[in-house]
Amino acid sequence: MVRSSPAISSRSVSKLRTKFALAAVLSVACVNAFAVDSLKVCADPNNLPQSNKVGEGYENKIAEQLARDLGRKLEYFYFPQRMGFVRNTLRAKDDSTQAFKCDVIMGVPSGYELTATTKPYMHSTYSMIFSDRSVVKDIQSPDDVLKLPPDKLRALRIGAFARSPASDWLLRNNLLKQATFYAQQSGDQSENPGTVIDRELGGNKIDLAIVWGPVAGMLVNRHKGSDAWRTVDFKPDPQIKFDYQIAMGVRFGEKPWKDSLDSWITSHQSDIDQILASYKVPKVEGEPPQSQTH
Repeated sequence: MVRSSPAISSRSVSKLRTKFALAAVLSVACVNAFAVDSLKVCADPNNLPQSNKVGEGYENKIAEQLARDLGRKLEYFYFPQRMGFVRNTLRAKDDSTQAFKCDVIMGVPSGYELTATTKPYMHSTYSMIFSDRSVVKDIQSPDDVLKLPPDKLRALRIGAFARSPASDWLLRNNLLKQATFYAQQSGDQSENPGTVIDRELGGNKIDLAIVWGPVAGMLVNRHKGSDAWRTVDFKPDPQIKFDYQIAMGVRFGEKPWKDSLDSWITSHQSDIDQILASYKVPKVEGEPPQSQTH
């Protein structure tokens, strides 16, 4: 025997119709939010090798390919990547249109607390950079520096950025007295780690520098010939975090957009790798040590 369904009042039917109608409107709004004709990227106008206004950075090149594949026009909202960058870019709205100024940051650490992050598309590390005429020209790894004769080791002039893994490495190996420390961020928006190390190492004010690997790769590309610059990379270390996985940053709550970017990264990882390789970005194979996982 089949039981009949409970009777539904006309008032209940009206409520159900209202709920279905609202759900349909929200669904269409969600789709339309991401069915746009432009890719609006939040970027620093002067922060090579990542990005600049001329489009010379590897993040610019990745954004160009992403825009082509999505069939969108690439647009930028530029702001110096200093304190408040996310607040003034990804989270900021245009006063007249109330539309967000941009919709994706091309490079943030995986698991970054200020944004939702896509799957990582890059895993890189810090590097030492030096000239082929330097006293350390023959080293093959950062540990080789520590094997130099004591008199040469104590005479080394080492450039490093404050509050970076370089500081921890220098402290661990009792080399702080030989270090020249630079600020991570200066009030001069034309300054960045690349310009600082280019000037200091190129001016023979230091013998070697410890810097984020992509910056070192850019400088090696610039300095070739008889006085070429060379790098050695830091391997993942269970005590000092030299290596970082890099992802794209989006606003929290925009899962369809994040999923679209995840899908694109998965299907275009080889293209991304080629772009990064052309900039000599050091690539770390495998997963970070367990103690470093966030």
